[in-house]
Amino acid sequence: MVRLTFLGHATVCLRLGDVVLLTDPVLRPHLAFLRWTAPDQRSVPLADVTATLISHLHHDHCDLPSLVALGRDRTLLVPAAAERFFRRHGFTAVVPMHEGETQDIAGVAVTATPAAHSGRREPFGPRAEAMGFVVAGDRSRLYFAGDTDLFPAMSALASPDVALLPVAGWGRTLGPGHLDPVRAAEAVRRIAPRIAIPIHWGALQPVWHRRAEADTASAPARTFDSEVRRGGSPTEVVVIRPGETVGLSR
Repeated sequence: MVRLTFLGHATVCLRLGDVVLLTDPVLRPHLAFLRWTAPDQRSVPLADVTATLISHLHHDHCDLPSLVALGRDRTLLVPAAAERFFRRHGFTAVVPMHEGETQDIAGVAVTATPAAHSGRREPFGPRAEAMGFVVAGDRSRLYFAGDTDLFPAMSALASPDVALLPVAGWGRTLGPGHLDPVRAAEAVRRIAPRIAIPIHWGALQPVWHRRAEADTASAPARTFDSEVRRGGSPTEVVVIRPGETVGLSR
């Protein structure tokens, strides 16, 4: 069984047997002009994390203080052109990945996938391609999209057991390179996962915005669920609120 904890935004803890993978970790209450509005994401024991997956260099997906809290010797799987950036900041176990490459993490296969999203570290930082990951182990196959829009090769991801798909952002509007609930439902149609879990919602908010009520914060996830069902997809949508854990079995 895979145990999955959605901490919020793009931070997800995946437990596949003894292997614990953490995606795009944000582990502190403030991030530049953004505040964390979900439950305390540090509830995951950091010592248990086997490796961290970084989809791209944007600050809300690649937060250096959070990565330092995990330890500079923790294994980091990162886009290939980003390796120098992490080593310059003192990280010693950096594994650069090109699209299509697979790394073995204690018996779990992690493969880098395409993503349609800017990978530059704004405003003047380095540039590296954004990517997603397919994680295969414990008789399950999961797709973590990171942050992306629709892209032609999405159909080639070939029916994973679980797809973790972004459905919103931290602002009131979405720029290019993102999925909203309707486009995320189209991604479900292309990928055909057994289970789809909406992520990238309900955890980060600009400090000048009034704190959203729970129903307002979860609206993108609920709209995504409705859109998937309206399209007649056999995929089951599982909406997990930030801080919640689910067990997913075959």
